[in-house]
Order: sequence, then structure tokens, then C-alpha cells
Amino acid sequence: MQKSEPRAPRDTGGRVNQKLRTRTAILQAAVELMRTGADVTMPEVAKAALVSEATAYRYFPDLASLLQEAMAGQWPTPAEALASVADSPDPVERIAAATEHLLRTVLTHQGATRAMIAATITRSETAAARPALRIGLIDHALAPLADTLGAADPAALAQLKNDLTVVISAEALFTLTDLCRLDPEAAITSAVHTATTLTRAALTDHAAKSGPDTPS
Repeated sequence: MQKSEPRAPRDTGGRVNQKLRTRTAILQAAVELMRTGADVTMPEVAKAALVSEATAYRYFPDLASLLQEAMAGQWPTPAEALASVADSPDPVERIAAATEHLLRTVLTHQGATRAMIAATITRSETAAARPALRIGLIDHALAPLADTLGAADPAALAQLKNDLTVVISAEALFTLTDLCRLDPEAAITSAVHTATTLTRAALTDHAAKSGPDTPS
């Protein structure tokens, strides 16, 4: 009986490398679209990556998962973002800088930000895909309060952070530009005013409760 020739081994390495190149191309296309501020959709990403939309969906099941990975590592750390106020102990000044930084970042990447909100707002299980940059910025901006308001009244500091999370946000910016019809600069000015007013009010309230003989 004649023996059959052994089969040549499959070139699995080549297929793996091709899949990696395709996945990288899709991610890079999403990153480049994000940087332009243009609308980010799966069809546009696929077109930029020179693949079909069906192929893009094989690598990323939805737009939220693609944007989550594309956004990773794209932003400065809170310390880097607030370097201009690194030496300032004034929480009001630091919050103003945090608010302006976050909202200008949103404007620069407006298409991707809107797409991420749209992709997650109706599906609570995907909400964790949002980068939540504001949380780190607020924590870093209010770091000088750790030994004062934070030590004396942790609940008050937590409340202030919650209040600021509503204001220092893409949602607040889009409310001001889309519904209130403010131009972007006026919208940022309004948000900075609100954020600093909230911070100043919390400091004033803490000082009043502490009394004149208690360090605030």
C-alpha cells in the first residue's frame, strides 16, 4: 500500500500576522479620525482602514469597544494636564484649569466624544467604556483639600466632587452649545464659572463651619 505524502504545515503565523495588521489598521484609522474631530462611525473607520464594514465588526463587536481601545493612552495624565497650576494650592484656580482642559479636549475630539456617548447612553452595561477623564482631573485638582476639607468633612468633599462631575463634562458642554446655542468659547467660560462657583461655595461653607479659631 502506497504511503501518502505528509501534508505541509499550515502557515498559521502568516494568518496571525495578517489579522494583527488588519486590527492595527482599524484602530489606527479610528485614532486618526478622532484627532480630526470628525464624526467617528464604523463605516468611516472601515473606509479609512481600507477594509469592509463587516471586517471591522469582526474585530470590534461595536463602536463603543473600538473607541474605548482607540482612546486608551491618547490623553495626558491629570498631573500632565494640570501642569500649569502644579504649584498652586488654590483649589478654585486648579478647578478652573481642569474644567478648561477637559472641555477643550472634548471640542478637539468632538466627533469621537459624541459617538462614545451615543454608543453607550442607552446601554448601561457599556457605560464603563467611557474614559471618564473628568474623575481623575477633579481628584487631582482638589488634592490640596485632602488635609483640610477632606479631613474635616469627607462627605462635603465627596459632594463637591459629585457636583463638579456634572459640570466638568462633555454632556454639560454639549448642552450649552447645542441647546443654549452658545459658541464654544462662551460655553467653556460658562462651565468654568459654574465649576469655580461651586468650589468657592464649598470652601466658604467649610470656613464658616470651622469658625475663626479653627484652621480651614
